[in-house]
Amino acid sequence: MESWIPVALVVSLAMGFNYTNGFHDAANAIATSVSTRALTPRIALAMAAVANLFGAFLGTKVAKTVGSGIIDAPAGSVGLTICAAGLIGAIAWNMLTWWYGLPSSSSHALIGGLGGAAIAASSTVHWDAVFQKVILPMIASPVVGLIVGYLVMTAILWLFRRTHPGRVNRGFRYAQTVSAAAMAFGHGMQDAAKTAGVVVLALTVGGFHSADSAAIPLWVLVLSALVISAGTYAGGWRIMRTLGRRIIHLDPPQGFAAETTAAAVLFVATGTGAPISTTHAITSAIMGVGSTKSLKAVRWGVAKNIVGAWVFTFPGAGLVAAASFLLLKLIVGI
Repeated sequence: MESWIPVALVVSLAMGFNYTNGFHDAANAIATSVSTRALTPRIALAMAAVANLFGAFLGTKVAKTVGSGIIDAPAGSVGLTICAAGLIGAIAWNMLTWWYGLPSSSSHALIGGLGGAAIAASSTVHWDAVFQKVILPMIASPVVGLIVGYLVMTAILWLFRRTHPGRVNRGFRYAQTVSAAAMAFGHGMQDAAKTAGVVVLALTVGGFHSADSAAIPLWVLVLSALVISAGTYAGGWRIMRTLGRRIIHLDPPQGFAAETTAAAVLFVATGTGAPISTTHAITSAIMGVGSTKSLKAVRWGVAKNIVGAWVFTFPGAGLVAAASFLLLKLIVGI
C-alpha cells in the first residue's frame, strides 16, 4: 500500500514543474503575437494551450533522452529522492527567473536539477550524452536561431519591398496566428515530453515501469500534455513583456519571422531527440530578426541579462537540487 505513495509524490512534483514550465514559457509562443497585436492575450494563450496539448504526443524521442539518457537513478528510495530533488531544483529556478522576468530555459533547469541531484547522490551522470544531446544543441540552437532569423527577415523585406507597409502588416498579423501555433506546437513536443521522461524515470525506479520498455505510457503523455496546457493558459506576463517589448519593438513581419524560425529549430531538434530550449530558440530568433533593422535596434543590455540567466541555469538549478537531495536524505532516512 505504501510503495506507490513516494512515486505518486514524485509524479505530483513533476506535474508541479510542468505547470510552472507552462506559464514560464507561455511567452515563448505568444509574446510576439501579442506585442504586435496580431492576437489578444487570452485568445493567444488559449491557442497556445491547445497547440501544446497536441504537440506533447509527438515528443517521445525527447522524453526517452531525458528519462534514460541523462542520469542513472538506482531503484528504490534513493532513485525517487534524486527525481524529487531534481524537480525541486528546476521548480525553484523557474520561479526565480519568472519573478525577475528573465526568459530562462525550463528544460535546462530540469536537466541541471537531475544532474545536481545525481552528483549529490554519487549516482552516474552520462556526461557524453549531456555534452552531445544537451550542451552542443544548447550552443548551436541560439546561433542557428540568430542566423536563420536574420535571413528569414531579410527575405521578407526583399520580397515585400514594393508593397504598401499597411497591407504587409495586416497580412502578417493573420500569418502570425499560424506561426504562433507552430511555435506552441513545438513547445509541446519539447517541454511536455521532458516532464513525461522524468515521470517514466520515477515509475522505473519505483518499480512500476520496466527499464527495458521503450514505450511511454499513454496516461503519462496525456497528463503531461494537460498540465502544461493549463500552465500555458495561466500565462507568464512578466516574461512576456521581456520577449515582446524589451529586446526590440516588433512589428507583424518581424514577429512572423521570429516565430517561424524558432518553430523550425524546435521541429528539427525534436526529430533528433535533442532536448533544446524553446526560450533559446525564440529569443535568439528575435535578436536575429531585430538585427536586420540595425544592430542598435536590439537592446543588447537586456539580451546580456538573458544570456547570463542561460549560463547560470545549469549550476543554479543543480545546486538547489543537490541541497534538496541532502535535506530529503535526512528526512527520509536513506
